[in-house]
Amino acid sequence: TQMLPGNGKLERTGLGTDREAKEATNTAFNYLKANANAISGNISTANKDYIINYQDLNGIGITKHLALPTVIAICSVALARPVVAVLGDISISGTILKVEDLANVLQVCLDSGAKKVLLPITSAADIGSVPSELVGAFSLIFYSTPQEAVFKALGVD
Repeated sequence: TQMLPGNGKLERTGLGTDREAKEATNTAFNYLKANANAISGNISTANKDYIINYQDLNGIGITKHLALPTVIAICSVALARPVVAVLGDISISGTILKVEDLANVLQVCLDSGAKKVLLPITSAADIGSVPSELVGAFSLIFYSTPQEAVFKALGVD
């Protein structure tokens, strides 16, 4: 993710022609346009441009669940803060969506070297279906709003 002086554009690379992935990134940017000040006054969607390169590191195809990760990536670069693995997604209204197929997603996180994972509270009920050794491999951090996810992902108060 890069931030440049500009007039509020989001440029995406690595998504190809995947319509659902592009819609998710548009959802994220529109959400930030409406809610950036609730996160930090240092996040500008009016006089900064953002470029995000999405990569399929595991060769399984780009996910359509990119709204919340895109919000966090933009906030990360705008606030100059690193992130942890973030699971879950949001709608344009900010509704938190649970992780589908939690055990497999956590396995991908483990295979990718993640140590801390942010997980939507809506997925807490599914933890019982995940093998205990997989759950124990992470420090799980729960969130219930997009703002809380950003704050916890970036380690800010």
